[in-house]
Amino acid sequence: MTSKNVLVTGGTGFIGFNLVKKLLKDGFNVTVLDNNSRGNIEKLNDYKKEINFVDCDIRDFDKVKKSTKNINKVFHLAAINGTKNFYDNPADVIEVGVKGMINIIDSCIMNNVSEFYLASTSEVYNLPPKIPTDENVRMIIPDVHNPRYSYSSSKIISEMYLLNFGHKYFNKSIIFRPHNVFGPDMGNDHIIPEIINKINYCKKLNNNALPIQGNGSETRSFIYIDDFIHALSLIIKKGKNKNIYNIGNDDEIKILDVIKDIITLSKQKLNINFTNNIEGSTPRRCPDISKIKNLGYKRSFKFLDSLKITYDSYL
Repeated sequence: MTSKNVLVTGGTGFIGFNLVKKLLKDGFNVTVLDNNSRGNIEKLNDYKKEINFVDCDIRDFDKVKKSTKNINKVFHLAAINGTKNFYDNPADVIEVGVKGMINIIDSCIMNNVSEFYLASTSEVYNLPPKIPTDENVRMIIPDVHNPRYSYSSSKIISEMYLLNFGHKYFNKSIIFRPHNVFGPDMGNDHIIPEIINKINYCKKLNNNALPIQGNGSETRSFIYIDDFIHALSLIIKKGKNKNIYNIGNDDEIKILDVIKDIITLSKQKLNINFTNNIEGSTPRRCPDISKIKNLGYKRSFKFLDSLKITYDSYL
């Protein structure tokens, strides 16, 4: 088995596809496993000769097991993300998250996979007790009755599963927690494309009233996709076994400021109409990124520059 054989689950998704491109550039033999339920398989058209694509739902154990044969490294990104999905389809969110994790771990063990990299989420912190938030902060489900936490709970279970199996079966197991990754062609289920699409819709209707959920005081920390992939590459090369890494930037930005920045890019005059926030939304989020900085991470893309690139891609 060559150490160059890697598997990316969820490889037609936004982060997955960009990771696949980087792995190919670095000389890896890449297998992509995805059922394309949320990704875009057309992204892979230019790479058909370079990758092995497996059309598979992560819940299908037999196919998952077959796809891990002769694989050295697994990057597990397959999941159902997006706040709307958390509320509308929580059962599938949990099933894909938990059953998918069990299937891929069991398959890796059976096929002697050496390294396992798990994409978790900043959502595991939910209501973090401190800002910036480091990787050692407790994970919590504030309300088990709120379907929003279907995603974060599946990721908490996945992290625990890897941490308790990883030391026994893998030479290297690492968890990384993305924080609001954005960029072109990221779909429509996340905050930045949602705002962009709403502003574009206002322009189409010649309407100057922009409806925004919440009051704009909520904060997030955003990282452009190229910077994210750079940070993840450093983790692959230099990350330590059984470690957890935040991947993001450490500037905390108000959602209201993001909205104003996108309005400026649109060159429209809009009135922001705030609505009630959905119960369970996190008021503040900003990671402590000391660990990836210690690996050599330096930000290359300024927020406003990368926001313009993203905005232009949605026109």
